Amino acid sequence: ALPISSSTSCIVPSLFTDELKHRSQCIVAHPVNPPYYIPLVELVPAPWTNPDVVKRTRALMSNIGQAPVTLNKEVNGFVLNRLQYALIMEAWRLVEDGICSPEDVDTAMVEGLAQRYSFMGIFETMHLNADGMKDYCERYGANIKTVCETQSPARDLSGDTLSVVNSAMERRVP
Repeated sequence: ALPISSSTSCIVPSLFTDELKHRSQCIVAHPVNPPYYIPLVELVPAPWTNPDVVKRTRALMSNIGQAPVTLNKEVNGFVLNRLQYALIMEAWRLVEDGICSPEDVDTAMVEGLAQRYSFMGIFETMHLNADGMKDYCERYGANIKTVCETQSPARDLSGDTLSVVNSAMERRVP
């Protein structure tokens, strides 16, 4: 069966393929913008997607130079946006709570995390920052949990913080 693909960035395929005659051929193949610079493509099958369609789509994406990741089940936002949204929400909290400026948040990303994560993944970083993954979690796990417990609830991306961030970005990128 030939894959029938959508490139939605957040909508799980079961929400729009349920009534289709050939729903077993449907899969989301979400490329990251700009796809000519960023090779990642997320593959999200519906619960009824034929496993051969998933394999064929993954092979096709690999053959054209993309870097596919396959989700084993549907989740709102897929992988990339869930990771991105976690960063966005924490950046928002840091500005809203007066911890630092939008410019300093962006500097921490550009001059820190972005450089590290441009060549090494999250789990690889953890593994290499200690004597393996288990050692990392034993050393730093409690502190990570403590910090993360302060990172809720989610904030609205609006109000005074939006004005502060918007002004900062308009100065930086007119």
